[in-house]
Amino acid sequence: MELFDQQEKKINILTQPLAERMRPKTLEEFIGHTELTGKGKLLYKLYTQKKMVSAIFWGPPGSGKTTLAKMIANYIDARFYQLNAISAGVKDVREVISKAEFNQKHGQNTVLFIDEIHRFNKGQQDALLHAVEKGLVIFVGATTENPSFEVNSPLLSRCRVIKLKELDHACLEKILQNALKNDVLLKTLSITIQPDAEEFLISNVGGDARKLLNGLEISVDLSEKTKNHVTVTIDDIRNALQKRNLLYDKKGDYHYDVISAFIKSLRGSDPDAAVYWMTVMLEAGEDPLFIARRMIIAASEDVGNANPSALMLASAGLDAVHKVGMPEAGIILSQVATYLASSPKSNAAYMAYQKAREIVNETGTPDVPLHLRNAPTRLMKDEGYGKEYKYPHDFPGHFTKQQYKPDKFKNIKLYEPTEIGREKGLKDYLEEIWK
Repeated sequence: MELFDQQEKKINILTQPLAERMRPKTLEEFIGHTELTGKGKLLYKLYTQKKMVSAIFWGPPGSGKTTLAKMIANYIDARFYQLNAISAGVKDVREVISKAEFNQKHGQNTVLFIDEIHRFNKGQQDALLHAVEKGLVIFVGATTENPSFEVNSPLLSRCRVIKLKELDHACLEKILQNALKNDVLLKTLSITIQPDAEEFLISNVGGDARKLLNGLEISVDLSEKTKNHVTVTIDDIRNALQKRNLLYDKKGDYHYDVISAFIKSLRGSDPDAAVYWMTVMLEAGEDPLFIARRMIIAASEDVGNANPSALMLASAGLDAVHKVGMPEAGIILSQVATYLASSPKSNAAYMAYQKAREIVNETGTPDVPLHLRNAPTRLMKDEGYGKEYKYPHDFPGHFTKQQYKPDKFKNIKLYEPTEIGREKGLKDYLEEIWK
């Protein structure tokens, strides 16, 4: 069990990693997420009004989920207890609830922070419900996964979901410069980071502030030193980022790199590479359901209508993995992965959706043509709703030409099927009927 009470555990700051030493203590020190932390925004209001609600921070690794939870808990003078869902269980949750009851009797709030809440099963999540509902604890969960899929509805309904985006280049640059200027150890050195090295570091940490600071700390250790001066080169950064064992933590930093390699192997039709990266994730303790869900996305995004069966197999794979569990779930995942990698590929459906999104976001939602509107009442029929609509099944071949798009987009082309796999049949059919 990883149980941490911030008011009881004292650590010498000089023994902490750079990322921990530079963890912001106040909202003014926090860099990024101005849409949440800016003046008048949600987290700003909670912070300044000294309030906190049960919440789930959903975002990628190193985006500030734990930092924000600790910061607000500290500002409202609440006892802060931290559990990690990988190692904690119901017993640990009940232990914190017992402490919360004691704290409440002495007029103090309790914040229970559970990292990787998506790894708690239904029973473990249910153990929180009563304490959250009665206000015994202010629950804060952190997850890299969509809470709609991973958090039970009863618990989810009692929480505010706060989504954090990946930190952008400008934020990472500020975090880097802030560490060089203000860290208790780094500011004692004269450090020069070559421009190409700084750019390489910022561009290769995937928006992860923790990985950025870990990479900086390791590269300083690896770099050439002259008396009190340190010069960090791009080779130092490369070597630092390659030291995966130093940069990896079980909170999920490395899995974003590996899942990227896995998806790109599926897309690139390399079943051997796909199974290799899949196995790396499973052996490292990755949630098999996470892998299964990503393959459902790949089945539509990368295989698409070139092999429509891929989506059905991927969906069945998710269900089977859920029922079977590890280690046998690895066999099911391997079957789905090799099938997707070996299937013909088309991203035509994906691209059609992306094009449509761009148009809708730029132009808004247009009026629906009258002949396509629903006409459930007499008044609507009198207004012309549904008039002149042609029912395709009344015509030969179950098709007749009519306009389905708004007037200003009547000539737009979104779906452009390829001539690969089964999609060629769809293309030939569409070209024949609409020629």
